[in-house]
Formats: sequence, structure tokens, C-alpha cells
Amino acid sequence: MAADEKNTPEHDAREIPIEGAEEKECGGAECASAAPEAPEAPEEAVQAEDAAAEDEVSEEAEDIAAEAEAVVADAERVAAAEAEAAAMKDRYLRLQAEWDNYRKRTAEEAADMKIRAAEKLMEDVLPVLDDFERAIAHAEQNGEEGLLDGVKAISSKITQVFAKHGLQAIDPAGEAFDALEHQAVATVPDESMPDETVAQVYQKGYRLGKKVLRPAMVTISSGGPKREAEEE
Repeated sequence: MAADEKNTPEHDAREIPIEGAEEKECGGAECASAAPEAPEAPEEAVQAEDAAAEDEVSEEAEDIAAEAEAVVADAERVAAAEAEAAAMKDRYLRLQAEWDNYRKRTAEEAADMKIRAAEKLMEDVLPVLDDFERAIAHAEQNGEEGLLDGVKAISSKITQVFAKHGLQAIDPAGEAFDALEHQAVATVPDESMPDETVAQVYQKGYRLGKKVLRPAMVTISSGGPKREAEEE
């Protein structure tokens, strides 16, 4: 009996399963073969992803190329504008230098013309001065006899010299009053001549060409008949 009691527990003993024991015991190729395999991606999906990536890269490359072209175009426009501005500045400086040279040259020419004109006038007036000196010397040696004729001759000669250079006397006695060439200093009642007629010339006027150098000082008549309008 005792022997039976001893053997009984041995036959009744059971193995208690331990969770995870099988996993620990599993190893090597058996575990690898037992794990489920990951499903492979379809080839079409991969190709689509590659094509999309290529399109995105291509679009970015096109954008970069367009921006680069725009930058190059802007740089070319700026360079062209700078070149044009430099050319205009150079042209302006050249024109300014030419204008300065022209202004100086014309000023020198005008001064030379004035000098030459004065020289010519003085050459023509010098003989008149010589005549005055001779007339004075003659009067001092021989008295005043013949002095009047000498002075008249000198006056005629100098008048010719001035006329040669374009000087004309304004001596409007008996003519209609002209405010552009005459300066009225008084009025004289006179019914025998038309109204506003130059009655007397106190001082002659002179014009050089068309320019009046000095108006004639005159008196004008008043109280006479109205002057008829001159026909043009």
C-alpha cells in the first residue's frame, strides 16, 4: 500500500502550460517560416508614385528655369539701360563742350568785328581831326578870316564819313510829327500849316540803319487844319 501511495502522485502529476514557452522554444528557420509574409506593393502603384515624383521634380525645375530666365532678362534690361544712360551722358558732355567752344568762338568773333568796325571808323575820322587841327592852326596864325569856310568844309566831310558807315541824320522840318523819331519839346500856334507839323528842329536826330540812336528835338504846330491821312 505504501508503495502504491508513493507511485500515485507521480502518475497524477500534470504539466502546467506556461504562456510563451512555445514561443521561446521556437527559434531559427521554423519561427521565420511561421511568421506571416508582408504583401508586396503592386508594380503599377510603384510606377505611379515614381511618375508623380518625376512630374513634381520637372515642374520645380521648370519654375526654377523660368525664374532664372526672368532674372537674366532683368539683368540684361538693367545693363542696356545703364549703357544707354552712359551714352546719353557722354553725348550731353560732348554737346556741352561743343556749345562752350561755340559760345567762346562767337564771342571772340563778335569782339573782333567790333574792333574792326571801330578801326575802320577811326581810320575815316582821323583825316577829319587833321582838318580841325589845321583849321585851328590857321585861325591862330591868320585870325578868324576864312575860319567859317574851313569849319563848314570839315562838317561836310565828317557828315560824309558817318554816312559811309550807315549813319543818317533825322532833320524833319516841315514834316508830319512822328513820335518814333521825334521828341516834341514845345507847341507853336500856326494856322498856316497842318496841325502837328514839325515847325522847328532844335537838335537833329540820328539813326543807324533802322535803329534810332537819338530822336530829333522839335517843336510842332497847333491850330492849323487837320492833316490828311497819307495814302499807303
